[in-house]
Amino acid sequence: MKGRMVFGISFFLLVYLLINAYIGWQGWLFAVELAPSLPAALYWIVFGIIAFAYLIGRIPLPNPLKPAARMLKVIGSYYFAVMEYALLLLLVADLAGWLLRLTGAKPDHYPLIAGWIVIGIIALILVWGSRNAWSPVIRSYPVQVDKQVKGMTRLRIVVASDIHLGNIVGKRHLRRLVSRVNALQPDLILLPGDVIDDSIEPFVRNRLSDILQLLKAKFGVYAVLGNHEYYGGHVEEYVSRMKEIGIPVLRDEVVEAVDGSVIVAGRKDHTAESMEPGGRLSVAELLEGIDRGKPIILMDHQPRQFGLAADAGVDLLLCGHTHRGQFAPNHLVTKRLFELDWGYMRKAAMHVAVSSGFGSWGPPIRIASRSEILQIDMTFQA
Repeated sequence: MKGRMVFGISFFLLVYLLINAYIGWQGWLFAVELAPSLPAALYWIVFGIIAFAYLIGRIPLPNPLKPAARMLKVIGSYYFAVMEYALLLLLVADLAGWLLRLTGAKPDHYPLIAGWIVIGIIALILVWGSRNAWSPVIRSYPVQVDKQVKGMTRLRIVVASDIHLGNIVGKRHLRRLVSRVNALQPDLILLPGDVIDDSIEPFVRNRLSDILQLLKAKFGVYAVLGNHEYYGGHVEEYVSRMKEIGIPVLRDEVVEAVDGSVIVAGRKDHTAESMEPGGRLSVAELLEGIDRGKPIILMDHQPRQFGLAADAGVDLLLCGHTHRGQFAPNHLVTKRLFELDWGYMRKAAMHVAVSSGFGSWGPPIRIASRSEILQIDMTFQA
């Protein structure tokens, strides 16, 4: 396992280095056209710092240098979006230049012309993507469950997955979440994982729990772990801090919510299978012995094993994780990786809703996806 991990990391770093060598070289051709006297060493040092800013920012540093590390992580996060679109656009620019050369129509100073076009397109993408990331929408999914709940015909469930509270998604966006969610007057609020963006340090330093505890629902707020809570390595502290503000984090646990009328179950994230000695329970094991005459809601961060959840009697499965690729064309990949990477589907008698998330990982940029909150109005038999 360790050897495979080392190989995987090494392969990733090699590919990352090759991609950035290509982008850096194209940038150098543009830069020398723009400023012929620019020292090559200065250019490559600055470019290297930007390209590897996120990785550098994750290196543990003394307290006086931590603000610089946080800034590098923010710069590096935005660079991930710039890198992807720069790669795609520069490949097109190179192809166009080659075709123009064949026809003898390639203009002088082509690197300068193509460079400005690429920069302009990327700037527009960043502006539009930022608007999509910071302007959440409410998506409504009415679902019918063929079970009776005494004294109740409807339950309003509001869902916010993948908030990714950290150095980028902070107080302003979290206040936006609290305002939008509470305005929906939910009966139940569910947070299906990745509430924090790996490191718990910004969550604690910025006292984000003080804002998160303002979420109000008649029958409470529940959460589960996502992969990023595991990546940060502070699961126990995170669970403890959530408990302090009245939000239980369900780790392979089942609660009888809504005055005992509805089952809310939460699985450990799929990451537990590789990072916890005991792994996690199967859905069937988790739901063993429960009253299946009650509506069953399951939170499982990653959208996997829909068939097993349906077979276990789940009525509503809530997931996140995918961000719908966050920015196109990544959604073409997530669409192939998951049975449902975003939206709603019916799996036998089970309803499935996969959210693209409220926050963002890396750059707060969304193209072909939106920051969203789910409003699920569950109705029961009269």
